[in-house]
Amino acid sequence: MKFKNKLLLTIAILLITIIPINIYAYSNYVIASGETIGIEVNSKGVLVVGFYEVDNAYIAKDAGFEVGDKITKIEKTEVTSISEMVEALNNSQNKKIEFTILRGKEEKKVSLTLKEDTNAVLKTGLYVKDQINGIGTLTYIDPETKRFGALGHEIIESTTAQKFEIKDGKIFNASVSNIEKSRDGAAGEKNATYDKSTTAGEIDNNDITGIYGTYKEEIDAANLETMEVGTANDIKLGQATIKTVIDSNQVEEFTINIIGIDKKSETKNILFEITDSKLLEKTGGVVQGMSGSPILQNNKIIGAVNYVIVNDTKKGYGIFITTMLEEGDKG
Repeated sequence: MKFKNKLLLTIAILLITIIPINIYAYSNYVIASGETIGIEVNSKGVLVVGFYEVDNAYIAKDAGFEVGDKITKIEKTEVTSISEMVEALNNSQNKKIEFTILRGKEEKKVSLTLKEDTNAVLKTGLYVKDQINGIGTLTYIDPETKRFGALGHEIIESTTAQKFEIKDGKIFNASVSNIEKSRDGAAGEKNATYDKSTTAGEIDNNDITGIYGTYKEEIDAANLETMEVGTANDIKLGQATIKTVIDSNQVEEFTINIIGIDKKSETKNILFEITDSKLLEKTGGVVQGMSGSPILQNNKIIGAVNYVIVNDTKKGYGIFITTMLEEGDKG
């Protein structure tokens, strides 16, 4: 009988031990930013985005390349950038080159015979890309971990319409120079300048929920107050605000009305309409570059702007902030 009690006790202890706990370490209070940022991300490998004719033939396409392929090797030399690819081609003694590519998750070999143009320059027939630049809005900085999140959606390569698989990237402080207003049927955009000489943060993750990385600048605790993180259950229909920049680098708060909440969607959780007359006068509605603007309600950060409804640009979607914080914490 004593043995049986001991066995039951052992089983009970084991059961208690393996109950999972919350693995996420993000803070309950974060900095709700709203600052405009410049963004630069570098691809994993050299991305094929198109083809051009050489001697009236699409030599690369005919060789077997497809838009979306990632070039990872030239013969036996690994390449991660266009400059490395050009150097490897120049160093090769052959005109017929074996390329190693990734198509999806499958590695393939493609042999391509380069052709000389009228100036005796060897041509590949490939349009390639290894970097994307743009602007967006910084959503949050976790002051304890210095992790940051921005955009609220992934960076997509426009030619392939695919998520850009990144090797690394950077964010920079930016200043809004002007705004092209939205109108129903056409989303406007922020235009901004940024200085690449100083890196504000390093990007390590491009996910459908946003871009994430480590913030590198000193955090000015006196001017950057933390705000409590609100969960999906905290969000109510009705008035809320967003933080964003519409002129230079001045972050301002503007009123919106939350008209829908969807807890099942992966990224389109908060349906809202802009009600602030100043913001509407300046932007006409949600504009490109506003993605990542923090959504606040009842003194909590609850989400981030991530999509505009193109046929009614006063309306847009937001993602739950907890979704972004959970993904950002994985870095």
